[in-house]
Amino acid sequence: MAVVYLVQHAEKQSEPGDPPLTDRGREQAIRTAELLRQHNVCAVYSSPLIRAMQTAQPIAEAVGVEVRPDRRLAERMNWDGRQPLAEFLAEWERATRVRDFVPSSGDSSHRTAARMIAFLQSVTEARGPVVAVSHGGATSDMLRTLLGDDAVPRSLLEKGVPACAITTLEESRVLHIAQTAHLL
Repeated sequence: MAVVYLVQHAEKQSEPGDPPLTDRGREQAIRTAELLRQHNVCAVYSSPLIRAMQTAQPIAEAVGVEVRPDRRLAERMNWDGRQPLAEFLAEWERATRVRDFVPSSGDSSHRTAARMIAFLQSVTEARGPVVAVSHGGATSDMLRTLLGDDAVPRSLLEKGVPACAITTLEESRVLHIAQTAHLL
């Protein structure tokens, strides 16, 4: 059974579409890489979105592997700017509250959780720990399915997963949720 370090992407620029990391976000990614270098990581996977790939790259370099993009790690919804922001946020909130609701630009919470869990199952036989860089909504959706709503910290659902927070899993067992001590 492989340990999976599920990393929230670092701080991104505040713009629609697929924005890159901020300078602070690049620093967060480097600090995260420094921590994960100590864990004998054998593979680094990432959502294909730029902010996740830019978070994954320093980690992959630190552990000496290539980043492997994986669509299953993508965010539930991604605001591209074509939809008014208020409408997007209303759909986000509804998709969080009503887990089977399919928003106009993304997946339902249940579908997102299912693809995240499918990713976890696909790496269970890895020869060592694995890093997967993803997004806050996708991570929260997965945790809600694995643990139940009451076991997921309210702050993750209300404020989101902090930048570069690490959730540690072994198969579908959650060991730690959204740890950020490495960023202090």
